[in-house]
Amino acid sequence: MPVGGNRYKWDEVANIEVTAVELDPEAGRLYQERFPNDKVIIADAHDYLLNNFKEFDFIWSSPPCPSHSRVRMSQKNRETFENQYPDLKLYEEILLLQYQFNGKYVVENVIPYYEPLIPAQKRGRHLYWSNFIIPNNIDREDGKGIVGSAKKGEIDLLCKFHDYDFRKYKGEQRVDKMARNLVDYEAGKIIFKTALGIIEKKNEKQMDLFNL
Repeated sequence: MPVGGNRYKWDEVANIEVTAVELDPEAGRLYQERFPNDKVIIADAHDYLLNNFKEFDFIWSSPPCPSHSRVRMSQKNRETFENQYPDLKLYEEILLLQYQFNGKYVVENVIPYYEPLIPAQKRGRHLYWSNFIIPNNIDREDGKGIVGSAKKGEIDLLCKFHDYDFRKYKGEQRVDKMARNLVDYEAGKIIFKTALGIIEKKNEKQMDLFNL
């Protein structure tokens, strides 16, 4: 996630080591500024995941979403958007983690204009593919009507909602688009806390068996 939207509150759950992979150097710079103790790698996250997924206990992936978005298929945009195949790297990552990863994972994306090729858990404005149940009602109520809107003054509202000044970003991405696509940090916190609880219970059971 650009500038660590979903990761923002993880430190309130546990003292952890986080590796963030970001293709955009400017977004990576701002992420490092925001989370100086995290390891930030400037690389293609899709390739990095394939080569390194076995090194982690928990993985959160948010592949690029524009080619799946319902926005591009609206009556207004259908004739103006460039023709584009849906980026199936999304499903490559889901299948990789589902069948080859031993830890807990979350792959997050927008609700697509088509029926998802792999069933997902819908929470708010996002779909989550995961090997554990994502709690319901994880998004803050005060985000409704702000996130996903396109009204005047939207960036100020999004900065306040996400507790981050997106105007610091000086790269090539649209700032408002970046801000709208972020997962609510409270949702990110709840999901991470849920995954961590499952991991800790598993480790406790392994210790019990070892002590026998």
